[in-house]
Amino acid sequence: MTGTGRRFAVALAAAGLALLPVAPARADGIQAQEWALDALHVRQAWQTTKGAGTTVAVLDTGVDPDHPDLKGQVLPGKDLIGFGAGPGDRAWARHGTAMAGIIAGRGHGTSRGDGVLGVAPRTRILPVRVILEDADPDRKKARASRGGALADGIRWAADHGADVINLSLGDDSESAHPERAEDAAVQYALRKGAVVVASAGNGGEKGDRASYPAAYPGVIAVTAVDRYGSRAAFSTRRWYATVCAPGVDVVIADPDRRYYEGWGTSAAAAFVSGSVALVRSAHPGLSPRQIRQLLVSTAQDGPEGGRSDELGAGMVDPAAAVAAGEKLTPRAQEPTAAAAAHRYFGSGPGHGTSHREADGPGRPALFAGLAGAALVVVAVALWRGSGALRLPGPRGAFTSRRPR
Repeated sequence: MTGTGRRFAVALAAAGLALLPVAPARADGIQAQEWALDALHVRQAWQTTKGAGTTVAVLDTGVDPDHPDLKGQVLPGKDLIGFGAGPGDRAWARHGTAMAGIIAGRGHGTSRGDGVLGVAPRTRILPVRVILEDADPDRKKARASRGGALADGIRWAADHGADVINLSLGDDSESAHPERAEDAAVQYALRKGAVVVASAGNGGEKGDRASYPAAYPGVIAVTAVDRYGSRAAFSTRRWYATVCAPGVDVVIADPDRRYYEGWGTSAAAAFVSGSVALVRSAHPGLSPRQIRQLLVSTAQDGPEGGRSDELGAGMVDPAAAVAAGEKLTPRAQEPTAAAAAHRYFGSGPGHGTSHREADGPGRPALFAGLAGAALVVVAVALWRGSGALRLPGPRGAFTSRRPR
């Protein structure tokens, strides 16, 4: 992939649309396939809280406010692009809706098990549109305009009540480098008390290049594991890994009212954002740094030595974090990490070349490509239909959809 300025990884492997035969699943079987909720001990955490009183900002391709699993939970948001596909179009809000469902889905219908359940089903979603879906016909236009959307979106979310900012996106291209405006926006959000969570990247089989915003100081960077707790082959291994979460065979919602199975570190980040919402709901006075430390200290199945570039401190355990939070004294005004010096943005232990710190030649690819760190989703229709659609996703979003 070539080009000038900052470039972003393709979120979905599929570049086109293909019909793939797949046996449809019953609607009431969707929640039975959400293995990640059990792996994270989410139902145990629900005995204390389901996220009421918290707001998670989803900086992504938009969120469908009328999706039955999210109806009534999506707040009025912000569109920092201003063009591209809109409601009713196929290339609209697919990735963002999938992330919102993982974070705050609460199912629907009268039958038990209908729809997707999220980690924090009573949290609110604040959508901030900062990227376009890969299939959006205006993606090329987005590349040539307004490269500061991510930094603007982070600040806007922090100013509009976000307790958690979910960044299931990133730049892990060969030219990836830190941007001062983004770094400053992250630090601003942390000072305002918002916890910032980002995808570690899907470059595990493509050089493990560092991804931004995951590598900024203070960000909770999330890698992906499968249902056995093993690192997903695609998950980027880097020094900034904080914790890991499920990122393989994850059930996701879509604006088309079907359900798909996907994989990627964007899904893993969304699971952690939902977990943070549970902790913040139970302990609203804790600072972003305290919550980060809670997630690290209570992580399950930690690697030998306490952490690794593959798994961070281990798989996030919101139930354990909520319980351990009872012992902490709130420090909401605790100082946050200072803006990083040049040395912070080096390639990290065990890697050769370093990344540039300078702002670089511009960010025109942000809207079309930022989702590169997100969920790599390969389309799998689990409900309503006998065929699965392999669909392209937003560039920069580490998400993929696949047939079952």
